Amino acid sequence: MVLHSLDKMIQLQKNTANIRNICVLAHVDHGKTTLADCLISSNGIISSRLAGKLRYMDSREDEQVRGITMKSSAISLHYADGEEEYLINLIDSPGHVDFSSEVSTAVRICDGCIIVVDAVEGVCPQTQAVLRQAWLENIRPVLVINKIDRLIAELKFTPQEAYSHLKNILEQINALTGALFTSKVLEERAERETESQGNPNFDPGEQVYDWSTGLENTDDSHLYFAPDQGNVVFTSAIDGWGFGIEHFAKIYSQKIGIKKEVLLKTLWGDYYINMKAKKIMKVDQAKGKKPLFVQLILENIWSLYDAVLKKDKEKIDKIVTSLGLKIGAREARHSDPKVQLNAICSQWLPISQAVLAMVCQKLPSPLDISAERVERLMCAGPQAFDTLPPETQALKAAFMKCGSEDTAAVIIFVSKMFAVDTKALPQNKPRPLTQEEIAERRERARQRHAEKLAAAQGPAPGDPTADGRALETSPEAEDPKGDELQVASMTPTPVPQEGNNQETFIAFARVFSGVARRGKKIFVLGPKYSPVEFLQRVPLGFSAPLDDLPPVPHMACCTLEHLYLLMGRELEELEEVPPGNVLGIGGLQDFVLKSATLCSLPSCPPFIPLNFEATPIVRVAVEPKHPSEMPQLVKGMKLLNQADPCVQILIQETGEHVLVTAGEVHLQRCLDDLKERFAKIQISVSEPIIPFRETITKPPKVDMVNEEIGRQQKVAVIHQMKEDLSRIPEGIQVDSDGMVTMTTPNKLATLSVRAMPLPDEVTRILEENSDLIRSMEQLTSSLNEGKNTQMIHQKAQEKIGEFKGKLEQHLTGRKWRNTVDQIWSFGPRKCGPNILVNKSEDFQNSVWTVSAGKASKDASRYRDVGNSIVSGFQLATLSGPMCEEPLMGVCFVLEKLHLNKFEEQGASDKQNAEQSDLVKEGWGDDETCSGGAGNHELPSGHAEPFEKRASPKAESSLPDCYGPFSGQLIATMKEACRYALQVKPQRLMAAMYTCDIMATGDVLGRVYAVLSKREGRVLQEEMKEGTDMFIIKAVLPVAESFGFADEIRKRTSGLASPQLLFSHWEVIPSDPFWVPTTEEEYLHFGEKADCENQARKYMNAVRKRKGLCVEEKIVEHAEKQRTLSKNKRDNSEQ
Repeated sequence: MVLHSLDKMIQLQKNTANIRNICVLAHVDHGKTTLADCLISSNGIISSRLAGKLRYMDSREDEQVRGITMKSSAISLHYADGEEEYLINLIDSPGHVDFSSEVSTAVRICDGCIIVVDAVEGVCPQTQAVLRQAWLENIRPVLVINKIDRLIAELKFTPQEAYSHLKNILEQINALTGALFTSKVLEERAERETESQGNPNFDPGEQVYDWSTGLENTDDSHLYFAPDQGNVVFTSAIDGWGFGIEHFAKIYSQKIGIKKEVLLKTLWGDYYINMKAKKIMKVDQAKGKKPLFVQLILENIWSLYDAVLKKDKEKIDKIVTSLGLKIGAREARHSDPKVQLNAICSQWLPISQAVLAMVCQKLPSPLDISAERVERLMCAGPQAFDTLPPETQALKAAFMKCGSEDTAAVIIFVSKMFAVDTKALPQNKPRPLTQEEIAERRERARQRHAEKLAAAQGPAPGDPTADGRALETSPEAEDPKGDELQVASMTPTPVPQEGNNQETFIAFARVFSGVARRGKKIFVLGPKYSPVEFLQRVPLGFSAPLDDLPPVPHMACCTLEHLYLLMGRELEELEEVPPGNVLGIGGLQDFVLKSATLCSLPSCPPFIPLNFEATPIVRVAVEPKHPSEMPQLVKGMKLLNQADPCVQILIQETGEHVLVTAGEVHLQRCLDDLKERFAKIQISVSEPIIPFRETITKPPKVDMVNEEIGRQQKVAVIHQMKEDLSRIPEGIQVDSDGMVTMTTPNKLATLSVRAMPLPDEVTRILEENSDLIRSMEQLTSSLNEGKNTQMIHQKAQEKIGEFKGKLEQHLTGRKWRNTVDQIWSFGPRKCGPNILVNKSEDFQNSVWTVSAGKASKDASRYRDVGNSIVSGFQLATLSGPMCEEPLMGVCFVLEKLHLNKFEEQGASDKQNAEQSDLVKEGWGDDETCSGGAGNHELPSGHAEPFEKRASPKAESSLPDCYGPFSGQLIATMKEACRYALQVKPQRLMAAMYTCDIMATGDVLGRVYAVLSKREGRVLQEEMKEGTDMFIIKAVLPVAESFGFADEIRKRTSGLASPQLLFSHWEVIPSDPFWVPTTEEEYLHFGEKADCENQARKYMNAVRKRKGLCVEEKIVEHAEKQRTLSKNKRDNSEQ
């Protein structure tokens, strides 16, 4: 097929029904980019001989070097099926787990996807991940089982064994789909049950529990992959062939004389053909009959491979003749059998024909978008679609219709921003010269040449042969110079601009409704924009004139400057883009950070945020080699943050610029981009900053040598506790139960705080519901500020109630009684996995007042005091006492809060209104200052100079005479929480990766050796059926993971490759402060316990990095050099 012109593509874009937006998803190295090459070669963009070798969609140099895709890129292809012509917007996506965020950006703007599975490796971890992402975005998948040639050439399977193996792969992937479907149905059923229980007429006695309810009534047959349904294609992309069973059904229906419909149903499955009766019958294994798929399809392919690989020329000629193919002389004589195979198979079973036909027939067009998907895209957070304003709900029809009328609302979603070289933009490319311009340039060059000759002939006319030679040779030599001069004189201005800004950002987007036109004004809606807030700020609502709107938060107005057709490595400029198409938009660099929703109407809500599988966990600090280049680094990091959907850029309290990435490969790519593209300076990179968490546990029942802690051990522990307590400053009371009582320096308030470990399940629930906790906090703050609380929707209340119910379910027992109702705050940053419980009898306050929609009188009365206590709790949970890392899974209980003389003082305050107002203003200001997580806390000792200066009368007067009371309360609460932690057994928590390793049996021992050396723990090991591959599932601390992939590949000679994905936080069992105390421990570990304590090693490393003091001796029990030399001398004398 020849390369189609831009005009043809523009024409195809207008027929929305024949557009297919698809992405290619798979595990790493399963053949996505090779398959994309084969499809691109069908359009003549690249040669079919280079398909699989060129990797056209991998335009970055590091992608070509590493041989993996690192970014998703799009290309538009044309496909003709009979009279119907289709436009296929194909997006190639990465398979490496570090770049799974790029998969999320691709999936959002597609309607369907091709899942590629390696026929040898089968379903791998990343295959499961991409299938889940496609399911969450509600897009329809089709299956391509690739690398069938490996079953023939590598595994040496017979056709019958290959058929059984392919059946197993299909069963595995259908089992995954079934699990996703079942979970969805059961979720919907649970929602319906919740609604019915909320119904006053609900009678629980009538309900009989049946787990299968809903599953039996729901039709799921269309979800599964089956060759007879036409949604499975078998391919070998590297050899250029692929087929669906429909192709063979058409051929054999003519040859055998059996209906095509019958063959379609029986070519896959346990059926065999009785040639005498010309009937298809069920396979009877006892008779040794072969299934139709083996007999009619696989055996033919196997015999072709056998002939070509054995170089049986006669058999090859016979096959080529019988198939009616023409093979070029070059391919027929070629020494590499793969070239011959490619030449024969790509004509016999063209892969592009099989895959693109399946895509056009089985995947939906933009017009077929489901109502469920539209509602899901429009409902961010806990909102329900029914609670959106009527104008917003009306936009659902625009989505479904996908209309291109002028009146239709223009809705565009930008899934990511990507950087391109400014010189590569179509408007900056040198255009071909017209004939007139070429003639004009030639004439000017001749004139300049004639002038030079005239000047040269004046002084030296006496050598005609030299002049003659000059006349012959100089035009060729001078013409190019003339052209260069002319170009330089015509375009003098762009040069400095290109020098300043080499990278331009293009938005990777899709038009969901309306027509995107160049120069059109459009609203950019940030992820926090709300149409409800727009209605509150604009009196006329959505009917207000759009030209002079007042400023609305998270909404900006911009112009669509440039529209581009994405063609892999190339961009083509467009004037307009009809609905349903994928496009690039230029000029949004200053308006869109990573992703955004563009709409011509302010009633459109922002789309729900992208769902990322990988969590950024690997942190490094970067700084320029030359300090004077810091501004370039800051600018470069901003550009990198915009160009990568997953990367995070932080500036820590220490002033370090920190890069947070998803893994080692992702980190390396980000650093390369920073050095070579965005900052263009030399940078220094720190060792990876390992994140830890601090927690407390229950007292241990056995000692370090697994002896039950007896009387002797208890005595030793008591001595150790006394030593620990001696470190606590005077004036702080600690009771035997671990309750810490502290008084503020001005003696106005006394706090009693106890720390308790939370159950693991509760910590997990708090982590999972962090977004819900954050929205609760926002609603609470708006309630306290007296704003309208109608924003609390029924669905949000239901979610809050469900969350509360889960906590109550797990916080049971005497010590947790009424704890959930008394939760005051979560931390750190008011949404973390730690809780503050208020058991003080003086006043009550609870985080659950938001669901009731009103605050108690007590809460508002003591609000300023309460805010100071919460701020102290937030600071304490943000940096723990061990190594200033955040806390996790800790419950702080405020047992008592006594405000000395505060009540009497309150009575005297009423007599002096001005004084009271001043106090309140002072508290309010301090409280807002202390609300942020990065405040500088005030240690209680800092109040001493003020105490000396204050007069005795000031002690009993107003708090502001002594100093800001709220600041002292914050510092006291923070210190009390830290001391409450220190009297309990403290532990570090390490971030853990789940590690999936595929390895052959002969290198299994080496894999285990590397894992054990790096503190890894194997969870599961299973052999892949039909292969010699083992799948090992393990967990590995992030702290030990750097260089892990390289070491495994080196030790196993490349036969094992790990995939690392952040999983969870895990408590390190060893106590970082442990010292031997019993006789058995002294015998086992020695007096100094020299054996390395893993937790202490991690803790000291973090403390060193943060500049905190580390309790360790550099040299211990060293021998003096003088003694050694004396001993040598004595020995020599003897």
